Amino acid sequence: MDPLTEKLIRSSFVNCSRREAAQVTLPADLSELRWDRLDYLGWIDRKAPLRAYAVLPVEDALVGIALRSPEVAGKRRRAVCAWCEDVYATEDVSMYVARRAGAPGRNGDTIGTLICTRFECSANVRRTPTIIEAGEDPAGVVRRRIAGLRERSARFADEVLRGI
Repeated sequence: MDPLTEKLIRSSFVNCSRREAAQVTLPADLSELRWDRLDYLGWIDRKAPLRAYAVLPVEDALVGIALRSPEVAGKRRRAVCAWCEDVYATEDVSMYVARRAGAPGRNGDTIGTLICTRFECSANVRRTPTIIEAGEDPAGVVRRRIAGLRERSARFADEVLRGI
């Protein structure tokens, strides 16, 4: 992923107003992120922990999505993230809900999915495959995981955009 600026991030949001986008609490220090190891930028709002955000490259555009987690801290069920599909990182997955963009969202239409709570999908898909997973091509497994993450997260962004 290419490095993002505050201005790019704020202008990318598709399912909130300009005022809401201007009030988004951004990650602490964008310059410290390892952009070459990120497939999307996701973070939890430090000031409002039930709010989260994801900025995804979709085709040639950035799509920023404001998310809400209906879950509070505490006991969670084991689940598989719908974006990275990592079967080993199942302890910290949350349901996130996004308002759809445009008129459907203003009318209350939402879409939800299970995502790694702390948006660690990029690290999960890059973990070293087990011998059973990799066979003779560990690099190929990682490439396929990365491609799958990008495709599934872009599909979610397309669903948020549906109806504009």
